[in-house]
Parts: sequence; structure tokens; C-alpha cells
Amino acid sequence: MTFTVLTLFPELLTPFAATSIIGRAVDRGLIKVETVDIRDFAGDPHRTCDDSPYGGGAGMVLKAEPVGDAIESVLRRRATKPRTVYLTAGGAPFDRDLARSWAAEGRELLLLAGRYEGVDQRVVDLLVDDEVSIGDYVLIGGEVAAMVVMEAVARLVPGVIQAASLAEESFEGDVLEYPQYTRPAVFRGVPVPPVLLSGDHARIREWRRGRAAERTARLRPDLVRRSEPCSN
Repeated sequence: MTFTVLTLFPELLTPFAATSIIGRAVDRGLIKVETVDIRDFAGDPHRTCDDSPYGGGAGMVLKAEPVGDAIESVLRRRATKPRTVYLTAGGAPFDRDLARSWAAEGRELLLLAGRYEGVDQRVVDLLVDDEVSIGDYVLIGGEVAAMVVMEAVARLVPGVIQAASLAEESFEGDVLEYPQYTRPAVFRGVPVPPVLLSGDHARIREWRRGRAAERTARLRPDLVRRSEPCSN
């Protein structure tokens, strides 16, 4: 699966694509991470990609010409049209279900990392398939959001991580994952819960289900409400 990021700062993505599980997946040919420098499509010697907004207001806006040309440069080189995604605080929430859908689709993701006050709306209207946000907060730029999307989708690509690791994790069935422990058996006077050392797998499964439910109720009551049946 290919991820292509359109950005003003491609150097931010280089260590991401070469490190840890993502780096190993790239080396094994399971995924591919490319960057396109939007500044390469600027039409002036200073490589200007932003301008003040029509109508006034603070900040700068990414210009339509370089961003649009950058997107189209990728589209012209692809036999199959990528899914073009604009990463913006005003987009639809990016969640587990969307990550699963995109991973299953297997289509290239062309990720547009916004900056400043955003991108000229005409680019969004003409060339973007989806607008997504990784949370209700504002980042300096969309590169971090692009990394979040790539990591969430890439880990679902077969072979990137062990399938068993996906079977029991947070948000499966709208429940957070149970707490995890490892050696040493006692840390600063606090022991590992004895049931985990019992070897009784039925009791361990029951304990984990109970702790997962408690943790979800404490940290994410919204998930509990979402999973409750609606009453007439």
C-alpha cells in the first residue's frame, strides 16, 4: 500500500518512514511512503506557496496553483486514482472504522498536509475526496496528522504487525484494552495482580474482561453510552 504526502516540509516525514515497525514494513515492501514538496510547484523564484486571504483576516492561506499542481502531478503518474485526503481540523473525525475501511480498500492514500489557515477551498472542492481531522484541536501543520493516519492504516495492512496483536486491543467492541503487566513481579512495592500469575486462563480472561469494562467506564464513558441499547 502506498502513502503519498503532499507537504511544505517533506523532511518531517523522512525519519517516520525509516523507523521502527513502519521502517521495517517499508523495507519488506509491505507499504511505501512517498513525499511531494509543494514548493516544487510554486511559480516564482522564492517558491511562494501562501498568500493573504481574500476578505481579510489573520494568517496566510496555501495557494490553489501550487497545491493543485502538486496533486495533479501525482494523479498523472498513477494508473489507479488515489484517494485524496485533506488533513484539516475542520474535517470529519478519523477513527478506527475509517482506518479499517481504507486499509481494506488497499487504495493509495494521497494525504494533503495543510498549513497556516488552510488550503484555498477551490482545491478542496475540485480535487479532494475526503476531509478528515485526528481530533478537536488545532496543529501547526498537517504532517503530524498525516503520520497518525499512515500509522493507523499501515498497521492494519496484512503482515505489518502480527494478526494476534490486532485481536485484542482498545476500541474492539467499543471497549478499551485491559491493563498490561510484565516483569518484574513487584515494582516499588506494587505486585502484579495474582490472577495473572495463576496459569488459570479462564480466570485470566474473566479478569481481563472485567478490568477492560472498568477502564472503559472510567476513561471513555462515551463508548459505554454508545454501546448501550436505545430505549423506546
